[in-house]
Amino acid sequence: MTWTFSRRGLLQTAAAVGAAAVTPASTPAGPLRPHKMSGAKAIASSLLAHGVGCVFGIPGAQENELWDEFKAVGLPYLLCTHEFSAACMADGYARATGRPGVVCVVPGPGVTNTLTGLGEALLDSVPVVAVVGDVANGDKYRPFQVHSLDTVALLKPVTKCVLAVSDVRQIPDAIRRAFATAQAGEPGPVAVVVPFNLLIEMTDAGVAAPDAVAVPFDDAAFAKAIALLADPKQRVGIYAGYGCMDFADSLAAVADLLQAPVATSVSGKGVIPECHPLAVGWGYGPHASEVAEKAFALDPLHPLRSGVTTLLAIGVKFSEVSTGFYGNPAVRHVVHVDANANNLGKVVPADVCVHADAGLFLSKLLACADRLRRPANGHLVARIKKLKCDADKAADAVPPTKCGIDPLHLIRTLRRHLPDDARLFTDVTASEHLAAEHYRVTKPRTYFNPVDNQSMGWSVPAAIGALRACPGSTVATLTGDGCLMMSLVELSTAARECLPVKVFVLDDRAYHYMQMLQEPAYRRTTATHLAKLDYQSLSHGLGLAFTEATKPDHLDGVVRGALAHTGPVLVRIATDYGDRKIRWIEAVRDRFTKELTPAQKARFLARIAAREVGLRHRESD
Repeated sequence: MTWTFSRRGLLQTAAAVGAAAVTPASTPAGPLRPHKMSGAKAIASSLLAHGVGCVFGIPGAQENELWDEFKAVGLPYLLCTHEFSAACMADGYARATGRPGVVCVVPGPGVTNTLTGLGEALLDSVPVVAVVGDVANGDKYRPFQVHSLDTVALLKPVTKCVLAVSDVRQIPDAIRRAFATAQAGEPGPVAVVVPFNLLIEMTDAGVAAPDAVAVPFDDAAFAKAIALLADPKQRVGIYAGYGCMDFADSLAAVADLLQAPVATSVSGKGVIPECHPLAVGWGYGPHASEVAEKAFALDPLHPLRSGVTTLLAIGVKFSEVSTGFYGNPAVRHVVHVDANANNLGKVVPADVCVHADAGLFLSKLLACADRLRRPANGHLVARIKKLKCDADKAADAVPPTKCGIDPLHLIRTLRRHLPDDARLFTDVTASEHLAAEHYRVTKPRTYFNPVDNQSMGWSVPAAIGALRACPGSTVATLTGDGCLMMSLVELSTAARECLPVKVFVLDDRAYHYMQMLQEPAYRRTTATHLAKLDYQSLSHGLGLAFTEATKPDHLDGVVRGALAHTGPVLVRIATDYGDRKIRWIEAVRDRFTKELTPAQKARFLARIAAREVGLRHRESD
């Protein structure tokens, strides 16, 4: 939807922010304080009024006036090397803090370069405000201006909405609405598009105070949910997503109240401490945590005890990645709670759909404690504890590799040495699924993954954004060599700004993820081999410290040394996956195979057979 400042546009904005019954989360917006200012001053002052801690981006001819104003008013900013990184930095800032990150780019290539990062924020429900320049409008408009792509049309698919302004007086209200909409309901990115000629125009304008954020709550649906959850015959399991991230204490209290095992989505890791007696890891199917799958299923040692019969899904979408290609096992009853009504009942049909803010829903559940309280379930707690112990033993039994380090060994080592409040950013590698299962998270907003857009190269700039948001914190990334190549130069930004990010790169000179998907289906790999890089020289050229681990017994010392270093460090991990199996990949492959038609299966099998005959023939020559 495109937003313009007409009466209809104002009504549309109001409808988007408060489409359901809402409860104000903060005080209403204050009055405007009009005085003479330029468009650039209106933007910079409005961002300051909203408490923006950093603007990420790259100035350009159309926005130099704006960036100069950032400096004039003392608004912090960070110059990056690519607009993709700027969007990811704003995303990382938002995930680390819960507050909207801000990116500022010029039209044309500035906009197109940000689209992938904004798309990640949209699909992963992350609040970002994008201040985007545009070609001159009004009496300054001329045909064939440089960067004259359709900015609004480009931004529509990757944002919740686009606020296009045509007058300086509209700018403060546009910024206010952008922040409110980015945070309302299901969070996501919002763009404010400003023609560059407005930046130098002077007019009477005022800075709008931050707006109230609408909090939806459906009382009638809540009553239905209570009736189902209060049934003592139901065994409740909780599936919690990113929408619960700021309500960890309430979620844990509800789990104790219902004596319910709690699984999370990938994005939701951290919404409950994974050391909690009822926390079982991420997912609850064959693709995810084995502990969660078994905790939700029938207990083989006590077959008269049923598994989870009622799923309470809170602040979560049943997305392709988090369900392992829609492979979650069916549960008899489902209560689905989400701040976005359009997410409810999708993929997994629900008995009760509750359009509600997760925090408000949890607090109202706790207010109904007398109706919902179950007796302590010592058997369940003991079973979860044993499942976790078994999983830890299996993970620690890392098999030997021929020419490097098993990624799971690195993940377990990082968990031992990173403090509980350290922030770990993972990337789109096969190891993202190993980390999701085996990296135990004990605090909210400390584990991050680009889940639903799977944007390779996301982790490094996102981690830099988090460091700008949380100076003095420990921030590390787990990335692959292919992902790192997509944003490697951004490490020069970390070096320039003395941002001590610790980058652990799994180096096997291949897109190993694709190899794991291709080899079983095609009996060969295509376009997956990468160049051998001199990471030490690259690090020194970019201004970073460098270290590496090539053998398992090097790993503890290398990780400790990297974390102790006061500046940014690139750590090369010579990687060998060996025969490492990854549950997510194995489960998704099985799901995909089951969905093939008989003719498709026959074609795949015939091709595999022919290639295996050819392979044996070549081996015998």
